[in-house]
Amino acid sequence: MVMKAKIEKKDIYITPNEPVGIMAAHSLGEPGTQMTMRTFHLPGVVEAVPTGLPRLIEIVDAKKTPKKPIVTIYLKEKHEKKKVEEFAVKIDQVLLQDIAKISEDLKKKQIMIIIDQKELQLRKIGLVDVKKIIKRELESGIAMKHQREKVLLIAKNLPLRMIRKLTNKMRSLHIAGIKGITKPVVTQDEKREWIIIAGGSNLTDLFKLKEVDTTRSTTNDIMEIYKLFGIEAARNAIVNEIYTIMKTQGADVDIRHITLLADAMTAEGEIMSVGRHGLSGRKASVLARAAFEETVKHLVNAAINGEEDKLKGVTENILIGQPVPVGTGLVKLKMKTE
Repeated sequence: MVMKAKIEKKDIYITPNEPVGIMAAHSLGEPGTQMTMRTFHLPGVVEAVPTGLPRLIEIVDAKKTPKKPIVTIYLKEKHEKKKVEEFAVKIDQVLLQDIAKISEDLKKKQIMIIIDQKELQLRKIGLVDVKKIIKRELESGIAMKHQREKVLLIAKNLPLRMIRKLTNKMRSLHIAGIKGITKPVVTQDEKREWIIIAGGSNLTDLFKLKEVDTTRSTTNDIMEIYKLFGIEAARNAIVNEIYTIMKTQGADVDIRHITLLADAMTAEGEIMSVGRHGLSGRKASVLARAAFEETVKHLVNAAINGEEDKLKGVTENILIGQPVPVGTGLVKLKMKTE
């Protein structure tokens, strides 16, 4: 057992002067070419969540928002399913169009809102509260008449364009729940604990709720994690996301390759994409930048600014026919003549 442990320990050592960047790029890129373009559906969530290659591209391109943001919510106390479902209803975003029929009469310059009482009972929202929210959003010059579930907005002095704008505003009016959190689904994690998975992402408002466990709840929106918790949390999120993608695709990739990529993307204190607008475009070497994309642009700018290439990387040394400074290329030997 001791000998086996020693052998395994020796095997994990990196060879001196090993080009770890190239190794990581190959180890991540090769299985990336075999990834599927598929998406998977969460039960109860209509939107398809991208995985595989589309999701990997989202991460390495450092997209500001994922195509389909998903938030995973843990509660501080372990509850029965019914209690968790009640909380899920509480955080579900409710817009006015979800609980009412909204129509406009441009001839009379009126907007009719008929509120669905059954929807209000289902979502545990008061009719009076809805009317107060509608009234609060109205600008001067708009009269409001209401009787039971019917609300009539009269805008005699507004142009037709503004009435249409008001109609759209009423449809998207936020009534209840957490903004951006849609279609929450109650499910169990690996430890059989009841959790909530929902479309959208808004950790800022979710973390204001006393029931939410802020130490375990998370999102697949890496940029939101960066804004809330900083660059180290974002770096860990990148590692976790890419590792999960590789695992679900059946690719056995050493996590050290993934951590190297995440470290490179976050080394300057912000999340950089892997491309000409990020890592590749910020290389110190003029020749390395020119070899990637926009060759003429980089060479002209370097000439104008009088840049000097130190020839410390792989690409630039290959271009001029020198040994690359990795592996044995970094070793210099002197032979005794005596």
